[in-house]
Amino acid sequence: MGGGTYADAMREAVLLVGGQGTRLRPLTLTTPKPLLPVGGIPFLTHQLAALRQAGIEHVVLATSYRAEIFTDTFGDGSPLGLQVTYVSEDHPLGTGGAIRHASSRLTAGDDDPVVILNGDVLSGHDLRGQIEFHERTRADVTLHLVEVADARAYGCVPTADDGRVTAFLEKMDHPITSWVNAGSYVFRRSVIDVIPRDEVVSVERETFPGLLSSGRDVRAWQQTAYWCDVGTPEALVRCSADVVLGVAPSAAFSSAAAQAWIAESAVSDGAVLSGGSTVAAGARVGEGAQVDGSIVMSDAVIGAGATVVASAVGAKAVVGDGARLNGAVIADGAVVAPGAVLGPGTRVSGAGVE
Repeated sequence: MGGGTYADAMREAVLLVGGQGTRLRPLTLTTPKPLLPVGGIPFLTHQLAALRQAGIEHVVLATSYRAEIFTDTFGDGSPLGLQVTYVSEDHPLGTGGAIRHASSRLTAGDDDPVVILNGDVLSGHDLRGQIEFHERTRADVTLHLVEVADARAYGCVPTADDGRVTAFLEKMDHPITSWVNAGSYVFRRSVIDVIPRDEVVSVERETFPGLLSSGRDVRAWQQTAYWCDVGTPEALVRCSADVVLGVAPSAAFSSAAAQAWIAESAVSDGAVLSGGSTVAAGARVGEGAQVDGSIVMSDAVIGAGATVVASAVGAKAVVGDGARLNGAVIADGAVVAPGAVLGPGTRVSGAGVE
């Protein structure tokens, strides 16, 4: 960084938000994953606020799927105290390819730090601390690692005693470490140019192992804090509830911890909202209904006596009187018949139960 410090560096970040969110269908048929509501606001708002809190001033959104919706939602970023610019891929380039493609919008010098965030992770870790650690060690890349109880579902990342990353390992039955990649990186700006341009590249499977094999200094910022990957409906609902309940820290959520967050909606007498549920603007919750740990999106209707637990109900969807949902996902505009019983994993689109 030319001998300077983080305080006088170009403060920039890239957010990777181009994925189609297939595991979240049917919700993502109309809304990109990073714009689904978490705590009553678009998920990406939490990440942008975290970046601003860490001192970032300019954010490049690397879009692809339904790119125009991001522009409509965030504009130039000024309401969030940021300068937001956009770059869109004609075809998906993978995580590494997306970073390289987005770098055309960066203005940072060769040695300046550039923060890269996966667009589906809510993390309570000390991002500013990660950046400053990257600066102190003069690393080429610094990854946030989080410790998990069971690393079998993840590729794990072993490190040396001095914090240097020694390998990137694929999923295995017996992981050699419980520390895994948490999707928050700080790159030296010049290192981004190592990634091939206009090619499909995985930063996890190709870029990082390649940097290690070429002798680059890849460091770990190991900090276990709140961490949620919203890539599945179950995780999306849980993360949203955690925000409302005050379990998940967010600079974008100003309300006090509560059992429910309710926008300008009609909630009938006798309805019970709990477990960190959110009810968006225009939604209606009928008499005697119970909504527990769920997301009810804009203009949706929850019928009288219905029970909605750990579920996501899309915009303008209708859950009929007396229906019971537990772990279900209802698409925008879909209808659940009165008295229907839908269990975990059930997804209802406009065409019916999937």
